[in-house]
Amino acid sequence: MRFPTLSEPGAVFVAFAAAAGAWLSHAVPLWVVAVSMGAFAALRRPVLLVLTVGLLASFLGARAWAGMVPPTPRAVEGLATLVDDPERVSGAVRVEVRLDGRHFQAWSRGAPAVVLERRLAGERVRVAGEVLPGTAPDWLRIRHVVGMVQFDTVELHDGGGPISLLANGLRRSLARGARSLEPEQRALFTGLVVGDDRAQSTETRDDFRGSGLSHLLAVSGQNVAFVLTLAAPVLERLGLRTRWVATIALLMLFATVTRFEPSVLRATAMAGLATTASGLGRPASSLRILALAVGALVLVDPFLVRSVGFGLSVSASAGIVLLRQPIARAIPGPEWWRNAVAVIVAAQLAVAPLLIAAFGGVPVAALPANLLAEPVAGIVMMWGASAGVLAGWAPTAFADVIHAPMAIALWWIGSVARWTTDARLGEIGVVGTVVAVVAGSIAVLLRRRRALTTACLALIVIVLATPAVSVRRSANESGRIDGAGTIRRHAAHGTVLDVSTDAYPAGALRALRRAGVAQLDTVVLPSDQSTMRAVVTMLGRRLDIGRVVVAARAPPR
Repeated sequence: MRFPTLSEPGAVFVAFAAAAGAWLSHAVPLWVVAVSMGAFAALRRPVLLVLTVGLLASFLGARAWAGMVPPTPRAVEGLATLVDDPERVSGAVRVEVRLDGRHFQAWSRGAPAVVLERRLAGERVRVAGEVLPGTAPDWLRIRHVVGMVQFDTVELHDGGGPISLLANGLRRSLARGARSLEPEQRALFTGLVVGDDRAQSTETRDDFRGSGLSHLLAVSGQNVAFVLTLAAPVLERLGLRTRWVATIALLMLFATVTRFEPSVLRATAMAGLATTASGLGRPASSLRILALAVGALVLVDPFLVRSVGFGLSVSASAGIVLLRQPIARAIPGPEWWRNAVAVIVAAQLAVAPLLIAAFGGVPVAALPANLLAEPVAGIVMMWGASAGVLAGWAPTAFADVIHAPMAIALWWIGSVARWTTDARLGEIGVVGTVVAVVAGSIAVLLRRRRALTTACLALIVIVLATPAVSVRRSANESGRIDGAGTIRRHAAHGTVLDVSTDAYPAGALRALRRAGVAQLDTVVLPSDQSTMRAVVTMLGRRLDIGRVVVAARAPPR
């Protein structure tokens, strides 16, 4: 009996079944999964395939959660493999490691931290320390981290396997070649090219969040497409089988360089499936490739369904695949303009539900910011994947010449993020998003009815303008701002911010930005501790602050 070809809707149902099963992670008996597999093998019904995938994903998800048993506090000593790149946080260095067959988040201070900070993912270090009591938080558990470990000694053992050596060599070459750039631009450069934004400042991170440009710092299908385009002249000269092997090897190397982040997994899985389908003479639609990639990845790692990054990447891709063409047809203007706007609008519409659920809203600035920044970001990505790597092997003077255009491009991208965030356009919530989607759908479907289309577009403009009005109104009101403190209006002292005791720099900056506050006449600190000083220092880099006092000398209420 011929194996049935999975239709495009069938592939989508398989992906949904895998995601639903992994989300539920119910302990389905193995014999039930086996029976379902046998039934599908015998009857070859697509509905049985969907059922089997859902049951298998639920079974694998339950097994994955069962393995997340908190470790017993104990002393440890041996070889640890770095799972990601070390990052300095509050005077310490943290990194995820694989130790004794399990994943930990490791912390180190002092001299051991200096050694650890110089290492990269895939390298192995000889360590001694102790496993700390307690359970890892949920955001780490979905990364398979079972607990925390403190390293008291760290020594380099080796650089890992051949793939890690090559990948880390490329990353170090990229960073070495960009040494002529300013530190903030260098961090932005590595973020755009390989997703490494560890050195990026808190205020720049906030600018990118406020402008809806954070996705540029997460490696996506655009980066994969650039790498394959650069390699195309070589790949096209190879035979069919050799080309397939070389393409898959290149994708694996790229995934290793970019650290297998959720968006990287989605992009490389889609590229690998598309390459395989084309090599077999059975090219598939983008939607089918996306669905099959999601289904396969979720079966391999059921925790991906709980990753916000994975959800945003999949949603954006689905939005572009399904909505780009109808939106482009409804937009007036030249083709390049229609396609550019359509991709951005389609992606923003698709990720809106997740952004609202995870972060509270969708930045209105996202559309203009992406239109201004994405084309230049694409140039940086392409340049970085080619000339950027070569610059690391060139003399300093030559590397400086190579990166001179990048300094201008990176300035532009950073400036767009800053300008659009400072514009205080606000964020759209659930109601605004629903109204905009409904009005936009009507305008697209009934675009020949000019009066109705004009009314829908006017409604969308009103929806987009409302958050900016609301932000400016709330910025002039008194009240508590969660994460920052309490705003008071005082006749003699103007706008006064009483900083809360639980405030921290990044949180306070984000809270005041979302509240639309651009100027503070007085900032009152509850104490003179270093944490409070760090808060006001951070705020001073983005807001106009008149003076700073401690609570004992605070202005009267």
